[in-house]
Amino acid sequence: MKKILVIGSTGLLGKPVAFALQNAGFELTLFVRNDSLVKDIFPNTKIIKGDLAIKSDVEKAMQGQDAIFLNLSVKQTEKLTDFHAEGEGLDTIIEAAHKAGIKRIAYLSSLVHLYQGMNNFDWWVFRIKQEAVQKIKKSGIPYSIFYPSTFMESIFYQSKQGSKIALGGKSEYPMYYISAKDYAQQVAKSFEVLPESESYDFVVQGLEAFTQDAAAKEFIKYYTKENLGIMWAPMFVMKLMGVFSQKFNYGYHIVEALNKYPEKFEAQQTWELLGKPQITLKSFAENL
Repeated sequence: MKKILVIGSTGLLGKPVAFALQNAGFELTLFVRNDSLVKDIFPNTKIIKGDLAIKSDVEKAMQGQDAIFLNLSVKQTEKLTDFHAEGEGLDTIIEAAHKAGIKRIAYLSSLVHLYQGMNNFDWWVFRIKQEAVQKIKKSGIPYSIFYPSTFMESIFYQSKQGSKIALGGKSEYPMYYISAKDYAQQVAKSFEVLPESESYDFVVQGLEAFTQDAAAKEFIKYYTKENLGIMWAPMFVMKLMGVFSQKFNYGYHIVEALNKYPEKFEAQQTWELLGKPQITLKSFAENL
């Protein structure tokens, strides 16, 4: 497999994967809605402008490809009744993949979505993610599904609000924070070493485990470009704000799941097959 279609290459997690695949020698095609966002980032890469909601766009992008990598998500502003890339969009992708003879689907899922159903937790976003995994597994196409722990990048690019790292509630279990760069290297390696006809589930975890507050303190300790502090909000406040804001409602559910999901180390097979992570939270903060 040499030709890979990447759907979702412009974001915080998709961009490192696209670079890693390109550096590994794969011939990439990037499927994007706004091509002006990626032309400067990937100047010598084939770009197809299209929309997952348009079947003909997806089928055109699949032509001549060997495999696809999916970095899909439910955006913070989306509602249950909206079009979802991981829902209706994935249905179109799988149908087009069969027509195009795609040999492998690689897909970014998450560990924390497995909290769905625990402690009476029920959220439509996690239901969509669980259904997406089942759709891929039932497609009949060999797959690689990645279930990452919390990304280090989330501390700086999502939790950081001005000079504060915003936290909510009490983090009950430590998480094995992983850097997007280490994860991207594992994705690239998977396309190089996995038998073409076999399917795999990969838990993606980093070298060290931290609760959210401990991770914030570790980051602040070694991030020297500015003085940062911690801002904490009780969960009931976040829940109340979620009544008035879709974005805060999304954040409330994510934080609740992150705080309570009993994450265990399960990445040994991933390390053996795809390589051990190299980046600690300390080195991430120092080199950001």
